[in-house]
Amino acid sequence: MLAQERHELILRSLRRHGRLRVADLVDELGVSAITVRRDLAELDSAGLLRRVHGGAIGTSAADQASPGNRLTIGIVVPSAKSYYSDVIRGAEAIADRYGARLVLGVSGYDVTAERERLDKVLGIGVAGLLISTALGDGDADRMDSRLDDIDVPVVLMERAFGFPDVGREYDHVRTDHAYGAMLALRRFVALGHRRIAINLQSTVTAYWLRLGIEAAAKALGVEVFLSPVDLPAHGEDPGAVAQLDAFLAECESFGSRAVLVHSDEHGASLVERAMDLGLRVPEDLAVIAYNDVTASLAVVPLTAVCPPRRSLGETACDLLLRKLQSPRTPTQHLSLLPTLNTRTSCGTAEQPLPR
Repeated sequence: MLAQERHELILRSLRRHGRLRVADLVDELGVSAITVRRDLAELDSAGLLRRVHGGAIGTSAADQASPGNRLTIGIVVPSAKSYYSDVIRGAEAIADRYGARLVLGVSGYDVTAERERLDKVLGIGVAGLLISTALGDGDADRMDSRLDDIDVPVVLMERAFGFPDVGREYDHVRTDHAYGAMLALRRFVALGHRRIAINLQSTVTAYWLRLGIEAAAKALGVEVFLSPVDLPAHGEDPGAVAQLDAFLAECESFGSRAVLVHSDEHGASLVERAMDLGLRVPEDLAVIAYNDVTASLAVVPLTAVCPPRRSLGETACDLLLRKLQSPRTPTQHLSLLPTLNTRTSCGTAEQPLPR
């Protein structure tokens, strides 16, 4: 059967049923799944249907207005709280603007759970997928190949890995966290600090922060100390107090009165313990946090590097929906710059360092 004949049969079946499944078309046309997917991709490019995971739906105004066929896109993220709540809201706002529906899956940073969430989200027939994978760029060599099996457009969020860790290049939108580290160190240098202590949690963001800190320290000519102490997010129990004290002792030994802490909660705990020990913030210890989700609520409001979380969700969703409208759009790798929100915890240029 010629391709043109198959295309006519596919469109006729779509008009009859409103939605098509690849498996059904394989049986109906007597061809392979690869051939069917190629046919659907060609018809999608021609604007005659819209591919979704596992099949296709129509593109007419009536089709889109139908609740069953409304354009639906999936979003799978490690968490629906804190950092990612703003990302989700940004994506949702853009989906609403396009008249699309957003379906959420949460992995909890667990690879097995992520696979299950993907199966459920893709199983409803989404037209495209936004995903921030459970594993980050530093662990890309352990990536699940499930990503390469997805047969609809995919946009990665806060992830930038590509070949050879995955089989093809993906559109991605991510925060330039290395630039965020530069913002923090540059602020400390402007305030007269030349030795800076760093405490990072074991997160995906930390991978990029380390790269940025190394480059920024070299460019600014400052010394940095990357602490191995695992700071607690809350410092009430004896074990947490001991960890906070250990880090403060490292700062004193290194001769640092400036600290970059990831994340807000850990920075807030550090400030409270420092004050318990009689240290003044920012006069004796200047602190900058990274994330700026709860930084302004600390006992001493924390100066913080703020990733553009909502804008990231908006940009990623807009990129995906434009890709669905124009499948030949080139693959894009987009980086968004964070900002530095200055508050009390790191001081100002008018506050000279104590001698």
